[in-house]
Amino acid sequence: MELIKILAPVSLKTYKSLPKSAATLHSKKIAKWRNWVIRGIFTWVMLGGFGVIIWIGPMALMVTTLLVQVWCFKEIINIGYSVYRVHGLPWFRSLSWWFLITSNYFFYGESLVSDYFGILFSKSNVLRFLISYHRFISFTMYIIGFVWFVLSLKKKYYMRQFSLFAWTHVALLIVVTQSYLIIINIFQGMIWFIVPVSMIVINDVMAYMFGFFFGKTPLIQLSPKKTWEGFIGGGISTVFLGMLLSYWMCQYPFFVCPLSYSETEDGLKYECEPSPIFLPQEYHLPETIGKLCTLDFGDVIPGHGGMMDRFDCQFLMATFVNVYIWSFIAEMSPQKLIQKIYTLKPDQQLELYYRLGDSLVNRGYLHPS
Repeated sequence: MELIKILAPVSLKTYKSLPKSAATLHSKKIAKWRNWVIRGIFTWVMLGGFGVIIWIGPMALMVTTLLVQVWCFKEIINIGYSVYRVHGLPWFRSLSWWFLITSNYFFYGESLVSDYFGILFSKSNVLRFLISYHRFISFTMYIIGFVWFVLSLKKKYYMRQFSLFAWTHVALLIVVTQSYLIIINIFQGMIWFIVPVSMIVINDVMAYMFGFFFGKTPLIQLSPKKTWEGFIGGGISTVFLGMLLSYWMCQYPFFVCPLSYSETEDGLKYECEPSPIFLPQEYHLPETIGKLCTLDFGDVIPGHGGMMDRFDCQFLMATFVNVYIWSFIAEMSPQKLIQKIYTLKPDQQLELYYRLGDSLVNRGYLHPS
């Protein structure tokens, strides 16, 4: 009831009866609590939607990633488009979307398709052609876009047009590259997507909650609403809840197993022998550290801003996770190699088979038959 009273509009008569400073303070309090309610409602809506997408499976996560990528690119390009539209310069928006399609085809067509779906694509001559000549097709698409841009140039506006051409490429670098890394992370195991994303969500929510109820000390001038109390509370909550979430997800192969296409099952396979990093281990801390451990130490989304406001940190986190996986975790996968072998012609596969057999015999791993 108290919350309803605070959120209820204050009548003009009430405002007139209050001093000017008190009326202003009351108005700010109403706006603050109204924003809290709006953010809370849409936070739960987004969390529920995220849970449903995870339940559907990795393909739903990939489709969602691509949709978010397109929306974020649209928000970035709209900023440049507002400048372009003033001067009546042609084709900027069409060119931007063409380069987005070209970039996605280049990134996803080569490594993602050949590494994970090579068996599936090798069954069709048309799809095999797209894999075999992927780079040439990608280059041709880019050259078409570049020639299109040159033909759209207008005198007196060269500098502005080239600036916005660069703007498009920077947007592609920020959005397409990062979303590609997110999908690569998903194929390494859904835990590499869900945990980083959840930690950012936890940090965002808990920092807001601590700042809302306990915040008094401003953090930085760039974001005057952020406080030290929210920053510290959000950081501690992120570490603690992130560890609990990781521990829980490590119990299920569905989350920790790398994804691969199975020809026998004609679909994605979720079963594997979990990597040692997902299994409980006994670690012995140095004595000095052991002693320390014993001490008592928008617009699109109401209340949350635009899509890019919510996913800028997600893109940066995806890059870190991908670098971490390939620097410290990933190993050469026989499954990826098999996918590439299936794209070879039958006589090439036989040649590889005999050469590999001879090599294994010579090294003593196989007995000569």
